[in-house]
Amino acid sequence: MPRKGAARTAKLASIPLGIAGRAVGGWGRRLTGQSAEEVSATLSAKAAEQLFEVLGSLKGGAMKFGQALSVFEAAVPDEMAAPYREALTKLQSGAPPMPARQTHRVLAEQLGRSWTSRFAEFDDVPAAAASIGQVHRGVWHDGREVAVKVQYPGADEALRSDLRQLQRFSRLFQAFVPGTEVKPLLAELAARMNEELDYLAEADNQRAFAKSYAGDPEVLIPRVVASAPKVVISEWVTGIPLAKIIASGDTKTRNEVGRLLTEFHYSSPQRAHLLHSDPHPGNFMLTEDGRLCVLDFGGVARLPHGIPSHFGEMTRLALEGRSAELMQLLREWGFVRPGTELSAEDVLAYLAPFTEPLASETFHFTRRWLQKQAGRVGDTRGRDFQTSRSLNLPPEYLMIHRVTAGSTGILCQLDAEIPARAIVERWQPGFAA
Repeated sequence: MPRKGAARTAKLASIPLGIAGRAVGGWGRRLTGQSAEEVSATLSAKAAEQLFEVLGSLKGGAMKFGQALSVFEAAVPDEMAAPYREALTKLQSGAPPMPARQTHRVLAEQLGRSWTSRFAEFDDVPAAAASIGQVHRGVWHDGREVAVKVQYPGADEALRSDLRQLQRFSRLFQAFVPGTEVKPLLAELAARMNEELDYLAEADNQRAFAKSYAGDPEVLIPRVVASAPKVVISEWVTGIPLAKIIASGDTKTRNEVGRLLTEFHYSSPQRAHLLHSDPHPGNFMLTEDGRLCVLDFGGVARLPHGIPSHFGEMTRLALEGRSAELMQLLREWGFVRPGTELSAEDVLAYLAPFTEPLASETFHFTRRWLQKQAGRVGDTRGRDFQTSRSLNLPPEYLMIHRVTAGSTGILCQLDAEIPARAIVERWQPGFAA
């Protein structure tokens, strides 16, 4: 992992510079007779290729940001979606690995010089590579198959450097995901940085989830075997990656995975008093016995009392079109900026479309639906955009909102039809009247 701030900054700066250079080149090709559509498609493909190459090779905060963006790819307009979809999806599970010698050095530092004696087998070739660490397959000394997650040396420096630089380019990245607020996303990633780097804390989070879902017939959380500040060892689980189901799964499988994902998202605040806060397809698998396996617990929201009941009340009021009561509740809980004049009907018009998945027994989450919502709230000339500027999301709810939006993005990638209303009625306090 490149550590020096100057080197990382130069690579990140190459993204906007490269896009600008290709735009000039595209203008030249237009002059030589190529159609606007041909030129646009070529530029999109090359921009996506460069985006993956830079974010993936840097790992750290750059790749973490790319993974966060990847769940919103369903909102990207169809004419430019394909190359970005392919590039961003790669970020969910793959990146250039670190050499075996470096991996051994980290394991020796974290587990002791005789670390090899704790394993019956250890595969030097990583099974997966992520933003701040990579995963190796091994066999523990007692015969259990294990996943060994090893943090990249220099990950802390890289995260700090990346997130500072990415915030400078937030307007550029905004164009990749219309309707998604990139600047607050980067701010949240920066705030969670220390959590992401602390593998001991991650292991504790995973233990808490595993205890809450022990024996569950639908959700599987791998049990932690051992942990250190920069290494987590947990039970190995085999399954079909969510990205593969998104790419080629049949309708029945897509719908079932969508239902399982939604059940997990809404049930965990009640069952574990925690919310898994890294919802991208690389963190989920479907096991052979039909359970949803959940991975990576570096980022969680701690909800000792579950999701606040007024969230459910607001959702129900918006769904039922009760604008005056909705407006009163929004003001009471700080969701309207102080001193702003807002029409209750305008606020209802802005929020009600988000409750469409709960209006009927089942709802079909599609890319087209998400693109419609992103276009509606992202249109700077529209009334909904102006209304959104007067609304406020209190800091304590930022992660809940972002995770819900990310999970919705995955449902739209899955093209899943699920009984969303029944799930929300079961798990969301305040929704059922």
